[in-house]
Amino acid sequence: MSSGKKTILIVDDSPMIVQRITEMLEELGNPGVIAKAGSYSEAIQFINNNHPDILLLDINLPDKSGIEILRISKEKDPSVKVIMITNQANEYYKKLCFRLGADYFIDKSKEFEKIAGIIAAAT
Repeated sequence: MSSGKKTILIVDDSPMIVQRITEMLEELGNPGVIAKAGSYSEAIQFINNNHPDILLLDINLPDKSGIEILRISKEKDPSVKVIMITNQANEYYKKLCFRLGADYFIDKSKEFEKIAGIIAAAT
């Protein structure tokens, strides 16, 4: 973004998770524009219209997988930073996400607090 502010899109169908991440980001000061999507279709619509700099993607979404968002986003713009945030933190998903271009893979149950530091380093 020309203004130096980043656009961050949080894609998760859990309002509680989205709220926790939003609060973490707000504590960083002013990381940029924080947008939210609760489904694949909302996320794709936002990505097509706004070109976010950073994506936080859950794997399990109600209408399609966050892995598909990862694939589409990296094909469209390889420079977008993608942080996968999931409860599906097994080796299969981890390897698949990294192969498709994910920059980070966070286990929600064990590594959630790492998100703020990753975003701070990227903004």
